[in-house]
Amino acid sequence: MQAYALTDVGRIRAGNQDYLYASSEPVGNLPNLFLVADGMGGHRAGDYASRFTVEQLTAYARTHQGSSAVTLLQKGIEEINGRLYRQSLENPAYSGMGTTLVAAVIQDGILYAANVGDSRLYLCRNGSLRQVTRDHSFVEEMVALGQMQRNSRDYLEKKNIITRALGTQRRVRADFFEEPLLPGDRILLCSDGLSNMVPEEQMLGYLSAREPLRRIVEQLVEAANQNGGKDNIAAVVVDPEISEVKAC
Repeated sequence: MQAYALTDVGRIRAGNQDYLYASSEPVGNLPNLFLVADGMGGHRAGDYASRFTVEQLTAYARTHQGSSAVTLLQKGIEEINGRLYRQSLENPAYSGMGTTLVAAVIQDGILYAANVGDSRLYLCRNGSLRQVTRDHSFVEEMVALGQMQRNSRDYLEKKNIITRALGTQRRVRADFFEEPLLPGDRILLCSDGLSNMVPEEQMLGYLSAREPLRRIVEQLVEAANQNGGKDNIAAVVVDPEISEVKAC
């Protein structure tokens, strides 16, 4: 298995509130672990929230043995959300902070993914790109209710309003996804600083290329900046080895 991760401040923001982690080696009981978090909050609260979430979740994975990937992620996210929320109440500097999270583990040829907020996981397969996770955002809820059209003017204007994040409430619920993998699959985890700036057809072009993963990730980040770089950018690309996935 190969993976490469990169984050960039973008062209507009003064600081970087995105934080990521990528390990193709075991992390505690997990055979690998990939995380992207996009913090929010004034001053340094957003970057603290994203960094705290990623560092605490990796630490949780290292110390909690015997759980399945989904159980470990679920319990870890719930535990860390509680810690983050308590800090937001106890420290005025962290009031109102929160963070999105998208997480992935590959085990026995299966991709296990979890998300809170609008950071995304995509699956690139056979010349097509599919978003596996579902955004927890106001516009996606309106689309699901039939009250808004995706990519309409109203949709694009309100796209940044998220409805679920770690640290903003006492309890949080992550959504979980399970995908059997096939040879040649490639996985992208990213913050909205990438997905809002780079059209999916452009993402697909980079992800489908026979290039080193480092170059693919660098091209994705470069494209986000060339298209405006209006937010922080984070991307993790994972290329499972043939032995890691099920044969066709």
